Amino acid sequence: MKKLKQIIILFVIAGCLGAFFYFDLGQYQSLEYIKEQQANFSEFYKENTLFAISLYMAVYIVSTGLSLPGAAFLTLLGGALFGLLVGTIVVSFASTIGATLAFLLSRLLLRDYVQNKLGSYLKPFNDGIKKDGGFYLFTLRLIPAVPFFVINLVMGLTPIKAVTFYGVSQLGMLAGTVVFVNAGTQLAQLESLSGIVSPEIIFSFILLGIFPFLARKFLSFYKGRRVMSKFKKPKSFAYNMVVIGAGSAGLVTSYIGAATKGKVALIEKHKMGGDCLNTGCVPSKALIRSAKFMADVKKCQKLGFKSAHIEFDFADVMERVQRVIRTVEPHDSIERYTSLGVECYVGEAKIISPYEVMVNGDTLTTRNIVVATGARPSIPPIEGIENVEYLTSDTIWNIREQPKNLLVLGGGPIGSELAQAFSRLGSNVTQVERNERLVSKEDPEISQMVLESFQDDGINVLVGYTPKKFFKRNGRNFLECENNGNGVEIEFDTLLIALGRTANTMGFGLQELGVKLTAQKTIKVDEYMKTNFPNIYACGDVVGPYQFTHIAAHQAWYCAVNSMLSPFCRFKVDYSTVPWSTFTDPEVARSGINEIEAKEQGIPYEVTTYKIDDLDRAITDEAAHGIVKVLTVPGRDKIIGVTIAGLHAGDIISEYVAAMKNGFGMNKILSTIHIYPTLAEANKFAAGNWKKNNVTKKALAWGERINRWRRTYA
Repeated sequence: MKKLKQIIILFVIAGCLGAFFYFDLGQYQSLEYIKEQQANFSEFYKENTLFAISLYMAVYIVSTGLSLPGAAFLTLLGGALFGLLVGTIVVSFASTIGATLAFLLSRLLLRDYVQNKLGSYLKPFNDGIKKDGGFYLFTLRLIPAVPFFVINLVMGLTPIKAVTFYGVSQLGMLAGTVVFVNAGTQLAQLESLSGIVSPEIIFSFILLGIFPFLARKFLSFYKGRRVMSKFKKPKSFAYNMVVIGAGSAGLVTSYIGAATKGKVALIEKHKMGGDCLNTGCVPSKALIRSAKFMADVKKCQKLGFKSAHIEFDFADVMERVQRVIRTVEPHDSIERYTSLGVECYVGEAKIISPYEVMVNGDTLTTRNIVVATGARPSIPPIEGIENVEYLTSDTIWNIREQPKNLLVLGGGPIGSELAQAFSRLGSNVTQVERNERLVSKEDPEISQMVLESFQDDGINVLVGYTPKKFFKRNGRNFLECENNGNGVEIEFDTLLIALGRTANTMGFGLQELGVKLTAQKTIKVDEYMKTNFPNIYACGDVVGPYQFTHIAAHQAWYCAVNSMLSPFCRFKVDYSTVPWSTFTDPEVARSGINEIEAKEQGIPYEVTTYKIDDLDRAITDEAAHGIVKVLTVPGRDKIIGVTIAGLHAGDIISEYVAAMKNGFGMNKILSTIHIYPTLAEANKFAAGNWKKNNVTKKALAWGERINRWRRTYA
C-alpha cells in the first residue's frame, strides 16, 4: 500500500512537471512579463487581497516544492505586488514551506534517485551537519553560488530534522528574500537580475554565513587561551615535543617529529614497542603461524600424504614466540630511535602542566605533548572473577605449560584468533560469546564461515551465552552462563579473558590537568587529534575508535605534523578507507562498510560476490573456501565497502583499499592484469561478476543485433 501511494504521488508530481513544460509556463516567469503586467497584478491584489496572497503563496510553494525554475522572478513579483514588508513576510513563508516540501519529497519519495544523482554531494553535507548542525545549513543558504534546490534535495538525505531544516532555512534565506523583494518594489528601474545581487551583496552574504564559524573559531581560541592561562608558560622550551608511550603510535610520532628536525623526547615506562611488539600483533601472529602448521599436518591427506606425525613441546612453541619478538625488537629499540634523533627516557611520566612533563625526577619543558599510552585488556565485573586466576592477551605469553581445558571469554578478533590457535595446538577450547555470532561486526555469512571453521577444528563455540558467575566445586573451576533463560555450567582449568581493551588514561596527570575523556573513557580529541588543551595531542589505542597498530601509526602522522606545524597548518585525520583483518582461518579482512552497516545507515548499495572455491590457486593450495564481497553504488562501479574471507585475505584486500582511496572503481580492477595463478585473481573475478551483473539486457540485445548484421553482410 505504501509503495502504491508513493507511485501515485510520483505520478502527480511528474504530471505537474510535464504540464509546466508542455504549456510553457516558464514564459510567464520573466522580468519583461512581470513589468508588463505589473499594473494588472496590482489592481487584482487591491480587489482580492487575501485571495491574491493565498494564490501567490500556493504557486510559490508548488513551484519551489517541485524544484521548478523561476523562484527569483516570483520573489520579484512578490515585491511588486505586496511591497517590502508584506512581500517579505509572504515570500519568506512561501519559499520556506516550498523548500521544506522539496526536502520531505526527497526524504520520503526520491531517496534512491537523489542518492544516485547527487550522491557525491552527500558526504560533505553529512559531515557538515554532523559537525556544525544548523550552522552548516545556515551558511549554505546565505551563499548564492549554491543552488537552493540542490540544498533542499540533498538535505533530505541527511539526518537533520525537518523542524530544524524549516527554521534555519527561513532564517538563512531571509536576507536574500529582502534583497529580491526590495528589488521588486523598484521594478520599473530594474533592467536585469545582475543588478540585484551585486558583488558587494554576495560578499556580505558570505560574511554573514561564515560569521557563526568565525565566532566558533574565536570561542575555541578563547577557551584554549583560558585553559592555558592557569599555567605559567616558560620563556623557552627544552623540547618541541614530548611523547608519552613508545608503542606504535608513540614511535611513529616521535620519529616524524625528529625527522622534521624537531627536538623530541620519548618516554616509556615498560618496554619499547608497546603492546604490538611485546603482547599483541607480533606474538599472536607467531603463535598463529605455528598453529597453522599443525593444522596443515592434521590435514595432510588433502595434500597427498597418507599420514604425518609431529612431536612438539608446547614450551618450545612459546619460546619461538619470544624469539620472534627478540628478532623484531631492534626495530623499536632505544638504540635505533636514538640514532634517529629521538631522546629516549625509561621511566614513568607525569604531566604537571601543559608545558611540563616529569620523568625520573627531571622536568622536561615542551611546546607540545603527545599522549600515546595505549590500552590494556578489559576485565569484566563478573561475580567471583576475583577468585579465579585468569590470563589476558598481555599475560598469556608467559605460560609454558599447555592449557588442557581452555575457556576463552570473547568472540571478537583477539579471542577468536587465540581460541583457534590453542585449539590447533591441542588444547580443548570452549569459546563463550555474549552476542549471537562470532566476529559480530562482520556480515552474518562471514561469521558463519568462521564458526564452521572453528567447529571443524574442534572448538566448542557457545554464542548467545551470557557469563553470570565463576565458582569452584571440589577444587575445580566453573563458569555459570545463561542461554535463553537456561543456566549452563562450563568447567575449565585455564581462563583467557578477551573482552576488548580499556584505554590507559590514569596515573600520569591527565585527570589532574583537566584533559577531557569520552563516555568510553578514551581521550577526547578533535579531527586534528587535539585535546581540549591546544598543545596536547593524543593518538593510538588511548584514543580509539580503532584499536589497530596501523591506525595508531596513521593517527600518529597527524599528531606529529599538526603539533609541529601548529598554528600555521593542520590536517584532518582521514578514516575514509580504514582496513583491518582478523587472522583466523579463514582470515577475514574488511575496508569500508559492509551490508549490516549499509542497512543501518540507509545507504543504497549493490552486492557483488565471488566464491573463492572457484579460484585455481585456492584449489591448488587446498584452501578453496571463502568469499570476496564488494558493495558498490547502485548503477556505478564506485566501491563503498569490501569484505574478503579466505586465505591471505588481509593481503589481497590491499588492492581494494588503494582503489577506494584513489577513486578507482570495479572497471579499473577488471582491466588490471593479475598474475596467474594467484589468490589476488579473486579481485579480478569479483570485478568480472560486477561487470556481468551490470550489463543491461538492452545493451546485450543491441550487441546481438549488430553481430547478426555483421554475419549477414560480407
